[in-house]
Amino acid sequence: MALDTSRLDAALLPDLLALTSAALPEVEALLEASREALRNLVSVGGKVQPAALEEHQYAAHSLAWLATYVESLRQTQAWADRLSADGKFTEMEGLILQIAFGEYLNHIRSGIPMSQSEIARPQDLGVTIPAPSPSAARLMTHGNSNAARLRLVALMRQAPNSATFGATGLDEELEMIRDQFRRYATEKVAPFAHGWHLNDSLIPMETIHELAEMGVFGLTIPEEFGGFGLSKASMVVVSEELSRGYIGVGSLGTRTEIAAELILCGGTDAQKAQWLPKLASGEILPTAVFTEPNTGSDLGALRTRAVKAGSDWAITGNKTWITHAARTHVMTLMARTDPDSTDYRGLSMFLAEKIPGTDQEPFPTPGMTGGEIEVLGYRGMKEYELAFDGFAVKGENLLGGVPGQGFKQLMQTFESARIQTGARAIGVAQSALDVGLQYATDRKQFGKALVEFPRIASKLAMMAVEIMVARQLTYYSAWQKDHGHRCDLEAGMAKLLGARVAWSSADNALQIHGGNGFALEYKISRILCDARILNIFEGAAEIQAQVIARRLLD
Repeated sequence: MALDTSRLDAALLPDLLALTSAALPEVEALLEASREALRNLVSVGGKVQPAALEEHQYAAHSLAWLATYVESLRQTQAWADRLSADGKFTEMEGLILQIAFGEYLNHIRSGIPMSQSEIARPQDLGVTIPAPSPSAARLMTHGNSNAARLRLVALMRQAPNSATFGATGLDEELEMIRDQFRRYATEKVAPFAHGWHLNDSLIPMETIHELAEMGVFGLTIPEEFGGFGLSKASMVVVSEELSRGYIGVGSLGTRTEIAAELILCGGTDAQKAQWLPKLASGEILPTAVFTEPNTGSDLGALRTRAVKAGSDWAITGNKTWITHAARTHVMTLMARTDPDSTDYRGLSMFLAEKIPGTDQEPFPTPGMTGGEIEVLGYRGMKEYELAFDGFAVKGENLLGGVPGQGFKQLMQTFESARIQTGARAIGVAQSALDVGLQYATDRKQFGKALVEFPRIASKLAMMAVEIMVARQLTYYSAWQKDHGHRCDLEAGMAKLLGARVAWSSADNALQIHGGNGFALEYKISRILCDARILNIFEGAAEIQAQVIARRLLD
């Protein structure tokens, strides 16, 4: 049976799955051809040359985006197959699958948007794409039809308060966790988030205490250290739903996740016993202190130095973009312990204790000063510049007890951090869809609701589709992590795509609001500002694409 050219009919679901499955091998073959083409371009004697890779950076980043799209389609297909096997693949999921394949197959052949003004095209990779197979051609022509988008939005309007538009494919336990945190975010976060943003105020300590009582900070910490020992997938779901309420609240767990991962992977037994139970309970709040004013993403060039002071250490230098720095108790602080080194090999990580500050005195600890960086969004924890002048750190708080391991220790946390950033991006995107759909339903123009206009409905449909695609890619990266597989590639892809989807969703939702979207009183103005940071922190999109490309060429 041929693909319906107007919209998906439930009777076509089995054929649709076969159709999308048949379209995958050719994009996978294109990815392999593109990888080999770039490898030949930047390698000498089979070894990738960094200078050549930088010279051909546009092609390298195009490869990263192509690989991200191919993996996204793989995981969207796997999601649909699982739902079908469980008898849960309904018309809504079928429409999402159909539209996703139709749109992304067209992007792969004609150009993948890396940003608003940069398009990754096949010619950038020096490959020629053969004519599409009949399956791909049908999806490209009819998959993302106007009628399919309108039908999807009609189904979404029938369930406006749905936790997600379309089944996620997760198990019952994870969906129970989602329900719990969605209720909390709906009742205790979303109604207040815009006020916190407009007033540029810190998330109330009451909220942090409530999250601690709900187990957010100990979610993935092993039970032997006072945590729940749950999966990274559970952290993804929690981060997603809390970020749907407000990205600042969804990001509170990220601070603890990074600190706990550092200690679990690189700490001594004594350090694990001392710090992990307190992190898990929320008794202490951590902050990550890595970035410096003149180094940005080049962590190997950090200049803050740690000098031995008897059995302890004295730290001197400057740090910037430090989230939630004032009222935290401990800093995971990176500093150079080998003064003769000039790269990552001379760096060490410290568990640097500090006194939590107040509004009147944000940084009372001797040897440490700081000032707030005023920002567009992501305000609930605030950003700071910090200066250290002989700041004292106990000798026992050198992570792992051996200097020179800091960069390696930090690299071990990037998988989890980027998986969680992908989850936060999904939450922000879902929030944009929520407010966009509500406004389009309520707002009347020319005698009917905005949602009844095809261009408006199309924006909403594409938000729902891309959110589900990014969601499945993020879930897959968490699954890889939970099963002990290396997943820096998948985690990087999840962050790369998720950040773009969050920004496009927020931008389109604001466009649906029209002039009102530009008014500070409307939530979407905040969501747009919050979405923008996702393409920068935990590795800017350009850095992320470079890392993905380098891994693809290994």
